[in-house]
Amino acid sequence: MPHAIRIHEAGGPEVLKWEEVEVGNPGRGEARIRQRAAGLNFIDVYHRTGLYPQEMPFTPGVEGAGIVEAVGPGVTNLQAGDRVAYAGPIGGYAEERLIAADRLVKLPDLISTEHAGAMMLQGLTARMLLRAVHRVEKGDTILIHAAAGGVGLIVCQWAKALGATVIGTVGTDEKAELARAHGCDHPIVYTRDDFAAEVDRITEGRKLPVVYDSVGRSTFMKSLDCLHPRGLMVSFGNASGPPDPIAPGLLAQKGSLFLTRPTLFHYIAARAELEKSAAELFEMVSSGKVKVEVKQRFPLEDAAEAHRQLEARKTSGSTVLMI
Repeated sequence: MPHAIRIHEAGGPEVLKWEEVEVGNPGRGEARIRQRAAGLNFIDVYHRTGLYPQEMPFTPGVEGAGIVEAVGPGVTNLQAGDRVAYAGPIGGYAEERLIAADRLVKLPDLISTEHAGAMMLQGLTARMLLRAVHRVEKGDTILIHAAAGGVGLIVCQWAKALGATVIGTVGTDEKAELARAHGCDHPIVYTRDDFAAEVDRITEGRKLPVVYDSVGRSTFMKSLDCLHPRGLMVSFGNASGPPDPIAPGLLAQKGSLFLTRPTLFHYIAARAELEKSAAELFEMVSSGKVKVEVKQRFPLEDAAEAHRQLEARKTSGSTVLMI
């Protein structure tokens, strides 16, 4: 019988339990896949802790890749043996799972299953940020927080390929060098330097059209100070905790700023949107313009340790749970 990580109550990494599960036959519109890799993301922590509540018990994980074992009635776009990947439906920390077939995309030959398991959520998020939420163009200067993280490294490379100047915040000198090696023109060690002051210096007071912030509470207010009038604040994560509430009038005081809190799943809800986004991501990776850096690998049954490493900010790039 296959195994999966199950959560029966919200809490710390210790609530991640390795259990046997029963996986039935796929129903109408479904596929059963044998997974080879599942990605580790901060949203998994939010699900585990109850910040984003789930019905108990549940299997965490929102991205993965593997091989189709069987398809249910009505599925015409897939067949047994296809290599596939997904970002979205929760349940990825599993050896086998059922999933809606219209959430799966076939993998090109040039992209390994392991890398696909590590890049779908982060890569599609980067594509959403740079091409949909705010369309970055040649000559733009942007700020990406957590530039040495999974999403951050992809954003740095993709934005650089678009002709943008990239400013990024990181926690250590080692991560600064990693970000620089992936297209970040100006890595800022936020534990030592005031990133808002550095942005003002780098841009000679012009400031920025957009800030991408996945850190949350500890960076949110200063991120607003990095924007020029009518700039866009993109808050897409809460690694340091959710930002404190702000009055709408503050956005006016700081320059008629725009604020958005995008969720990837709203940008790939339609099948056509998913296919377009995945195709653009696969093209960037296949062309070599974006390299997915799998920096950490854990056996799936060691998911609790992977969570500890992630929350302690000891990871960089992408982390994969191997199955």
